[in-house]
Parts: sequence; structure tokens; C-alpha cells
Amino acid sequence: MLKIIYAGTPEFAVPALESLLHSEHQVIAVYTQPDRPAGRGRKLQQSPVKRCALAAELPVLQPRDFRAEQDLLQLQQLEADLMIVAAYGLLLPSAVLDAPRHGCINIHASLLPRWRGASPIQQAILAGDETSGVSLMKMDEGLDTGDVIQQRSLAIDPAWSSADLHDALAPLGAQLLLEALHDIESAIQLAQPQDASCATYAPRLSKQQAQVDWSKPATVLLREIHAYNPWAVSFSFLEGDSIRLWNASSCTGLIGAQPGQVVRHDREGIYVSCGDGVLQITELQFAGRNRCSAAQALNSIDLSGCLLGHSDE
Repeated sequence: MLKIIYAGTPEFAVPALESLLHSEHQVIAVYTQPDRPAGRGRKLQQSPVKRCALAAELPVLQPRDFRAEQDLLQLQQLEADLMIVAAYGLLLPSAVLDAPRHGCINIHASLLPRWRGASPIQQAILAGDETSGVSLMKMDEGLDTGDVIQQRSLAIDPAWSSADLHDALAPLGAQLLLEALHDIESAIQLAQPQDASCATYAPRLSKQQAQVDWSKPATVLLREIHAYNPWAVSFSFLEGDSIRLWNASSCTGLIGAQPGQVVRHDREGIYVSCGDGVLQITELQFAGRNRCSAAQALNSIDLSGCLLGHSDE
């Protein structure tokens, strides 16, 4: 039995924590990001990992970082065998990495060294990757640069959003973790260095990146809409008002017009001309309204000939 510290924050990190709670190992503490304001009321919200930990009556620790000596001392005094990290949101200093007897291992949502960084799931879809997966890595002070303990791959369905790929990878990471914990000492010793020459990077996303540029090809915009679901959600503007684009499909057989112009609409979708080709919008959200299908949207608004574009258009 291993005494484990678990560090994670978003939904991606929950399945692995739940798996540990049903294993022979002991989770002695959970680290997660501080509660942050969210929603229209800007009320403080607990992270998904914190909610899971509290439901299991585990001690929860939420330092902003490990610069304060007392935070580092508190972690060291836990005398853990291993620290498991999954989308925690902090780069850990060497004093933290060295504190547990077997060090720290990370569950990362890509096949390293491809897509090191904060947004590997979204970047895989943006790039049109056909395959993704999960890597279990022995952590060092770099950004996802440690030796790889184990990997597991899966095919990406072209219709998947980031939410779909996330939901496929999270339980895969939990499964991979439990397999490695059967003999973690040997697993770490057999870990293989990454080929840095093959590394690609997945920087943190911003909301502005999700604004649709209709001059791009339809194939690229389709990947963007899939990648930015559920965050930051692709968006455009209609007569100055924001419109969020939640889902779309490829479209053939229609002749395009000016980029951003609605060339057709029916109960199956809203068809928008792009720099190359036409995109079929199937799910959207007007400002101040709920997310809805194209058919539902057309019940309340006539989009014939409308031009989607910038907020000042």
C-alpha cells in the first residue's frame, strides 16, 4: 500500500482520484487550486477535485504556490510515498518534487512529447490529429519534460469536440495510473526519456482565440469549433450581438459567397460561407438566450442573407 498525495483541479483529474479511493492505496491529502469566482454572480466555486475530496472526507490543501516555507513544510511532513499530479495548474519546484519517497508522477492528456503544456486536448483537435492518448510521466522541473513511464493511445473521432476527447482520456488516465502503481518503483526505473526534437507545445488558451475568422477554410473552422467546445466556445457577431457556435459539420454541394454570409438555412443547419467552402452550423447560442439547435434558432430569427463577422459590422 502506498501513501499518496493527490494534486489536481478540473474534471479531468477526478476519475484518477476516484480510482485511487477504490484501490488498496491510501490518499492522505489532496491538493487543488484555490476556490475562484465564477458565473454571473462571481461566487467562489470549489474545483471538481475539491468537491470529490470533501465527499470522501479527505483533507484538502489549497496553497496559491509553494513559495511560502510553511506550505512546503506541511507537504514534507505528510511523509508520502508518492505524489500524483493531474492538471493541477502549478509548476512544482524541486523541493516538492523531491519530497515524496518515489517523487511525483503526472497524468498528461497527450502522447508526449507531442503537446506539452496546458491545452493538449484542444491542440490535438485544432491540429487535426487522428490519434491522442495519455502519458504517465516522472516529473522534473520542466514543462512536461520528464521521463515517460507508460502511454496509452486512442483514435480521435473526427466529429469529437474537446469535451468528447476529454471524456475518453480521463478514465484512460485513471486506468493507466492503477496499472503502474502495482510496481511503481520498477515502473519509474524503466521510464524512457522523451525525444525533445519531436516536442510540440500546447499553450494556455484565451477567449479571444475563439473568435471565428470566416476567411479561413471551412475545414479549419470546423476543427476550431470542435476544439473550443466546451471552452472558450467559438463566437462571431450578428448585427453587433455575439453569437456562440457550439457545434458544426462539414458541408458539400453548396457554392460559397462572401466569407461570413449565410447562404442557406434549414432544419438541419445554418450554412455559412468561409474562405474556402461552406460550414454547417448545427448548434448555437444567441446573446442572452439558451444554447439551441439550428432548427430551434430558426423559429425565432430569420437569417436569410445575414452576414456574420465583427462586433462593429
